[in-house]
Amino acid sequence: MLTLVLPRRLVSLEGAARRSASVAQRNIAALKTAYWLVMLGGLLEPVLYLFSIGVGVGALVGEITLPGGHTVGYPEFVAPAMLASSAMSGALAETTFNFFGKMKYMRLYEGMLATPVRPIEIALGELSWAMLRGSVYSAAFLVIMVLMDLTTPARALLAFPAAVLVGFAFGALGMTISTLIRGWQDFDMIGAGQFALFLFSGTFVPATTYPPVLRWLVEVTPLYRAVDLIRGISIGTLGPVQALDVLYLLAMTGAGLLIAGRRMERLLCR
Repeated sequence: MLTLVLPRRLVSLEGAARRSASVAQRNIAALKTAYWLVMLGGLLEPVLYLFSIGVGVGALVGEITLPGGHTVGYPEFVAPAMLASSAMSGALAETTFNFFGKMKYMRLYEGMLATPVRPIEIALGELSWAMLRGSVYSAAFLVIMVLMDLTTPARALLAFPAAVLVGFAFGALGMTISTLIRGWQDFDMIGAGQFALFLFSGTFVPATTYPPVLRWLVEVTPLYRAVDLIRGISIGTLGPVQALDVLYLLAMTGAGLLIAGRRMERLLCR
């Protein structure tokens, strides 16, 4: 009996993966020249922060002592945070503003549901597409870090999948948020929340500099866990805490996809 059930499950999984990939392929086919200019702007933002704050202000700050006693230059401290922030921003841009427009105003997904594609497969396809954008940002920024001698090529190769994981986590979160918001006005709150994460996630100063209560709030935020993971890889201070970071981001990805898939099913199949 197992020999009959197992192939059906495999076929089902293969079919779901193929349908999810078709959603991502649709986005690639719809690309326009102006879109690449938008992507270029998304890459330039963290690079400008790196040069203005990491290098410029870093000349005044000097070195930073991490909680474990490891001392690094300020550009080395800031650069991994810019990489994590870039992965977050690229994923959220695709899975909030663009995703919301396709779902609520273009009614694109209602047409897709007339095919065998299911809501969870649409979510997976859109998340995969968001990660293509986020991966371009991450790879380009890592090249800049290596060229500036802010990390080694070997650590950059290890940091790339970590940045991809960060993008998956925030992409799943973005889709969940998009199924909950009511209109374009709510994007002001999303932007404010994203900017607050950018400023207060151990991005420019260690979390240990904050008062104890605020430090606890900072350390449970998703961007802090992302920054902590990539910083540990980039400067070579990997430890058990980074394993916790990975589990946190994996749980965030799974929960986000599950909620987004169920919410999409309620919104589109009613």
